[in-house]
Amino acid sequence: MSSGSTDSGWYHPHGTLAHDGGPMSITVEEAGWAYSGLTVIDRDFSMDLEDREAVIVPLSARDVAVVIRVAGEESSYTLTGRDGVFSAVSDWLYVTRGAHIDFRNVSGEVAILTAKARADHPVAYTAAADVPVEVRGGGQASRQVTNIATPDSFTGADRISVCEVITPGGNWSSWPPHRHDGIGDCPTSNEEIYYFRIGTNDSPHGDPLGHGLFHVYTVDNSVDETVVISDGDTYLVPEGYHGPTAAAPDYPMYFLNVLAGPAEDRTMAFCDDPNHHWIRGTWTEQDDRLPMTSAEGRVR
Repeated sequence: MSSGSTDSGWYHPHGTLAHDGGPMSITVEEAGWAYSGLTVIDRDFSMDLEDREAVIVPLSARDVAVVIRVAGEESSYTLTGRDGVFSAVSDWLYVTRGAHIDFRNVSGEVAILTAKARADHPVAYTAAADVPVEVRGGGQASRQVTNIATPDSFTGADRISVCEVITPGGNWSSWPPHRHDGIGDCPTSNEEIYYFRIGTNDSPHGDPLGHGLFHVYTVDNSVDETVVISDGDTYLVPEGYHGPTAAAPDYPMYFLNVLAGPAEDRTMAFCDDPNHHWIRGTWTEQDDRLPMTSAEGRVR
């Protein structure tokens, strides 16, 4: 459903971005922007990063073999992974631009988040136990944020920032609405991709019955739409306020974010909608269903 006058073209239902390696893939060229990309595979796959850096995160796959060849050198890693995004926090890999990557023993989903890069950084492995998890917001706007490769949690990247968010059923994320589009008085500019998995209270990963809502509106009101999000959908945010991201009761919502932009230094700063900024001052307690996951597994 849409509350605006036009369809933005930013919403991509499950299946519409399918590729020969899995359920979705979108490059900067296909998105029509400059920095952020995302590919999700569910089978053995190979890719060349060229001018992109990457963060590799197992979503619902275990014991994934990753072979990286860059500048004539080869390195191999095995990602322990997890049964699903609602079952545990996963380990992950950072891979520099110019690399060729082979994925083997893939059975389940693996995300490859990318950003156009200006500089080289060493390949880096991060264990699940070293990934910071926080509970953010308050009340029914409480959510879990897993800081995979954010500017504060990982400094060995050029442009890319990556995090995961889990919203318990009935709660809202992306609240109050915020933007980072570099328009007007908002100095931060980041392109952002949302990849959704929506489960049930007992599912380790997504469920075909899962659904929620996502609202995006631009400063000039050329886009103002609320879409029904189903399990496996993707939404691109090139500009505008986004929020709320609403999880239906008893259908917890997960989304994976990649952000990148032109700034000299990586940042995940944002600008609240001034009409709703006051809400932050009302939060006194957080949802006791959070955090839902840790490196050891499901917490609640």
